[in-house]
Amino acid sequence: MAQHQLDTLDYKILQLIADNARIPFLEVARECNVSGAAIHQRVQKLTNLGIIKGSKYCLDSNKIGFETCAYMGLFLQNPNSFNEVIEKLKKIPEVIECHYTTGQYDMFVKIYAKNNRHLLSIIHNKLQPLGLSRSESIISFKEAFNRQIPIEVMLESEDDY
Repeated sequence: MAQHQLDTLDYKILQLIADNARIPFLEVARECNVSGAAIHQRVQKLTNLGIIKGSKYCLDSNKIGFETCAYMGLFLQNPNSFNEVIEKLKKIPEVIECHYTTGQYDMFVKIYAKNNRHLLSIIHNKLQPLGLSRSESIISFKEAFNRQIPIEVMLESEDDY
């Protein structure tokens, strides 16, 4: 995967908007000592390169009635059906992430459910019909933290690794 050449200003912009997606561009411009137009151009460039993939509001799942968060390792009956299963998983709204993984699972998903009974229903009625040989569930009691990739790490020299 190609890595794009970013300069110090790009990294500063990324740090500011990753910390607060609602920060006004004029405030970013003041922090960076450049014009608002320069910030608009840089953000557009970073978006066009696919580095910025959008912005979103983060919802508190518990406060909107989804009290159970589960991670599930999925084992497919037919490992050649990855693409078909992915398309079907995209149609299940409670499945919010899906990853191809190494190790024992064919794929790994993150699911939000209203409660454990709802999770069981999702497993039996929505996941099992996809052609799973089995699944393993891990229930999250509470999210300790969730953050973006730290920009400071991007600025470290590759010699540090």
